[in-house]
Amino acid sequence: MKTVDVGAILDEGAWSGYQKLLVLGTAFAIVLDGLDNQLLGVAVPALMREWSLPRPAFASVLASGMLGMMVGGALGGYIGDRVGRRGALVGSVVAFGIFTVLVSFAGRVGVLGVLRFFAGFGLGGAMPNAAALSSEYVPRRHRAFAVTATIVCIPLGGTLAGLLGAEILPRYGWRTLFLVGGLAPLVLAAILWRILPESPRYLARRRERWLELAVLLRRIGHDVPLDAAFADDRERAVSQASARQLFVPEFRRDTLALCGSFFFCLLTVYIGTNWVPSLLTGAGFGIAVASNGLTAYNLGGVGGAILGAILIGRLGSRRTMLAMSAGAIAGAVLLASVAIGAQSVVSVLAMLAWTGGLVNAVQTTMYALAAHVYPTGIRGTGVGAAVAFGRIGGVAAPYAGSWALESGGASRLFALMAATMTVVFAALASVQNHIPRAHASNLRIPTPDSTRVRSE
Repeated sequence: MKTVDVGAILDEGAWSGYQKLLVLGTAFAIVLDGLDNQLLGVAVPALMREWSLPRPAFASVLASGMLGMMVGGALGGYIGDRVGRRGALVGSVVAFGIFTVLVSFAGRVGVLGVLRFFAGFGLGGAMPNAAALSSEYVPRRHRAFAVTATIVCIPLGGTLAGLLGAEILPRYGWRTLFLVGGLAPLVLAAILWRILPESPRYLARRRERWLELAVLLRRIGHDVPLDAAFADDRERAVSQASARQLFVPEFRRDTLALCGSFFFCLLTVYIGTNWVPSLLTGAGFGIAVASNGLTAYNLGGVGGAILGAILIGRLGSRRTMLAMSAGAIAGAVLLASVAIGAQSVVSVLAMLAWTGGLVNAVQTTMYALAAHVYPTGIRGTGVGAAVAFGRIGGVAAPYAGSWALESGGASRLFALMAATMTVVFAALASVQNHIPRAHASNLRIPTPDSTRVRSE
């Protein structure tokens, strides 16, 4: 019997077309996650008018969704480590799809809050499993790009939410918006269940699924025997997925730093996504412009995150992420210093695209950093725990944003965002195990000897 080192052939092998398709399938799930996540922020101005309620009345509803995502992120990552990334991801997509459809039937704020809480379970659970799957499908030299290209679909989905809001809200209303946003994930979940395989590194840890792994590796392009045994010598073995493992001396400092960076960055992200549409309508712009403002805030993040992922490969994550954080701070300071209502639509959208772009780029590349910090056995748990702690920032965002707007308007809102991103900068600077920049030696294609196939 041959023993195949899965870590070696995946880390050093080619990035095949099939592997790229797997990452694309995972990314589609996160596009719809980002879409459903931001639909409520888009719909708040319409709900305020229809239900004759002030803006602060929706702070608790927005927070309930974040609370659900916090719980869902922690549980989803743990479930992915224990029972499989594929099932946890597809189950999460089904959950947020069903509850988003049900939101379209809500008749009062209390019901809306409960439904958003349960939708948050799925929204939160999808992301750590998507990050783990993407990182475990691809070679090491492409891992940061693959994870970032997957998670960047959160702001891409937010961009889609803004576009759909601008198109659907004036014509068909907010109920149709949520109905469309809920049905799309259910269709995608059925497709993913049929075509998406389990993580090869997860399968390597389960002897009863080695035949399944051999077939998958052959589809990827590696010529392995169907009766092969498998090992993963590249990553530290962990006895079982446990939150306690995140605080052993090897991981403690990075766990705390990641939790802090996720908390303050997600606080910043959701201050923007929850309140930018309301801020713009309050400044005298129409609903379509307000929706396009959210689109600009998110769309900049797509380009910024992809550029960030490329730079991480060349410069490493420390320099890249600290530079993006500094740029986001500068953008927020600029927005705090100008009168939003007095600016042209183009200048406002440009400033939102810069600031939101860099904030979202930092937040998105954090998933690649977290996936790099933790080994396979606790990767889902580690990413999920950091994101779940970050969701506390998301829970606080509706209240913090509402307070800033009511007490000091747009200038205070953006000053708050500059302050929170300053804390993100400090937390990222304290991470020890940053992604190193790629060296020429890491870009080689493996020879037959380097695939680590040995006889027993």
